[in-house]
Amino acid sequence: MESYMQMLTDCAKKAAVEAAKMGTADKNRGLLAVADELTAQQDMILEENAKDLEEAKEKGIKQSLIDRLALSEKRIADMAEGLRQIAALDDPVGEVLYMKTRPNGLRIGKKRVPLGVVGIIYESRPNVTADAFGLCFKTGNAAILRGGSDAIHSNQAIVRAIKSGLRKGKLCQDVVLLVEDTSREVAGEMMKMHGGIDVLIPRGGAGLIANVVENSTVPVIETGTGNCHVYVDASADVCMAADIVENAKTQRLGVCNACESLVVHSEIAPEALPQIVERLKAHDVEIRGDERARAISEEIIPASEEDWGTEYLDAIISVKIVDSIDEAIAHINRYNTGHSESIITKDYNNALKFQDEIDAAAVYVNASTRFTDGFEFGFGAEIGISTQKLHARGPMGLEALTTTKYVIFGNGQIRK
Repeated sequence: MESYMQMLTDCAKKAAVEAAKMGTADKNRGLLAVADELTAQQDMILEENAKDLEEAKEKGIKQSLIDRLALSEKRIADMAEGLRQIAALDDPVGEVLYMKTRPNGLRIGKKRVPLGVVGIIYESRPNVTADAFGLCFKTGNAAILRGGSDAIHSNQAIVRAIKSGLRKGKLCQDVVLLVEDTSREVAGEMMKMHGGIDVLIPRGGAGLIANVVENSTVPVIETGTGNCHVYVDASADVCMAADIVENAKTQRLGVCNACESLVVHSEIAPEALPQIVERLKAHDVEIRGDERARAISEEIIPASEEDWGTEYLDAIISVKIVDSIDEAIAHINRYNTGHSESIITKDYNNALKFQDEIDAAAVYVNASTRFTDGFEFGFGAEIGISTQKLHARGPMGLEALTTTKYVIFGNGQIRK
């Protein structure tokens, strides 16, 4: 007797065959139909999301995580707009990357093709459900989605709306399948579906990602946590630095591209740090710093060694004072998670040095780390932000959900 996950993967594999055959026009038509359906069914989605929010509050989940779980009319509208943007993007499937003629007359080329069945294990944020569907659908893949138990009602409602849109468009509804059994046992089985799932993408906290990476027999694209830094260089515009740190830390607390660590050059710290502290304290952010930072502001409490490497996802930030850009780079590279780092500076050479030497997927000059996002990068949405270095790195849009195959044309050649 087939297990629950085997039944889902069998269904997804059949759907992936159909998805791979779809032309761009059909895929775009489906995306627009689903976008309209999400908006049309927003009352149902919000009603189901309210159930998840109530259960989260009863469990005492912290506010920053409840924010990740919460939907609103605007967030649903953003989900629908993300699908419309994906529809407007070029379809990478079938793109011929090159075609070369060998001396023996063989024409050898490489073109983009779908991955097949994409499994996604994620936490809290129900908007991932729509984003993941849209990107997988546009690239001719079938998606098996396993959200967290805390968002099960929201995810069921969103998938219901997606399938309704596909049905109205007379398109295969099984291209998106939700794992409705949120038990650890089923999640563990999903990680072992080698041959049924072609690639597995975890999205969530450090514990979830580590669990998938360590236990999966399915190839994994690792989307990492975000211990993101903002470095205020000696030549920084102090007002700009305060604006950027305030935005990067407080615009949304529970996201992977929020600033968790602040590094400040000692020359500018006496002027810049009090202004930054004032901005952060207005948002009730707890600031943990080294002795030199605490000597500048009595609002700063002692930091531990553990603070330098912590992704808080909360109203907490660490502060480190350094004496040079080299010290700043060394500190950031030691404690970062390879996600997003930013320098605030007027020094062009320091800006280039920072971008060259920082090891991260996204490196900014004079801008907030909050822009590391598929929507902001013009991808329509993202499947995740990869912090690994193989296949994909940074916000993963459509191209990251394709692989390639070689296509060879001959006229009777045989190998001697």
